[in-house]
Amino acid sequence: MNELLFFIHVFLVVSFVMGALRLGKAALIALSAVQAVLANLFVVKQIDLFGFSITCSDVFAVGGILSINLIQEFFGKEAAKLGMQISLLSLFFFAVMSQIHLVYTPSLADGTQSSFFTIFSSTPRIVFASVFVFYVVQKLDIQLFGWMKKVFEGRNLPFRIGASLVVSQFLDTILFSFLGLYGIVDSISDVVFVSFFVKCLIIAFSSSLAAFSKRFVKEIA
Repeated sequence: MNELLFFIHVFLVVSFVMGALRLGKAALIALSAVQAVLANLFVVKQIDLFGFSITCSDVFAVGGILSINLIQEFFGKEAAKLGMQISLLSLFFFAVMSQIHLVYTPSLADGTQSSFFTIFSSTPRIVFASVFVFYVVQKLDIQLFGWMKKVFEGRNLPFRIGASLVVSQFLDTILFSFLGLYGIVDSISDVVFVSFFVKCLIIAFSSSLAAFSKRFVKEIA
């Protein structure tokens, strides 16, 4: 059942990214920031996928960087940097607000405090690890994607997106798994190897739609 939901999840995320692309730069930047927050919120939930234990955040991690790559492709490198900065600001905001939310004393009628504590108690470590990894990976991805765009003279968009995502997500998986999840998840080796495999599946699906996205933007220009 999880495997079916996974492919539906990937399809929906990519569809929303394409919908944001149709709306323009602002929508794509906003969606990138939302996915950065969701990736950190859902990373604490572990699921079984293809017989391995992984987290629920991989689709959002790839979707967020796919959004940044599309921003850079169609709106320029400076717009991609702005998207990265807004995503970082959103992560900091989420980290601070989630901890303030926990500090409030609940009323006697409240039954949600323990659930919120379970979800948000690991948030500071996860978010600050994510901010560091996100910054490093996004900087690498923006530079790599820009370099590949020059080398290929703007051609082969699906390959450029796929190649840059594979490199950036390999680094993301290694760094975040050890900095943010070590000691929290059941099997760190499963998370590293299976998460990267899952991300490669997502990348293969999403990058294959890149050529369509380019024609799509030209139609609405």
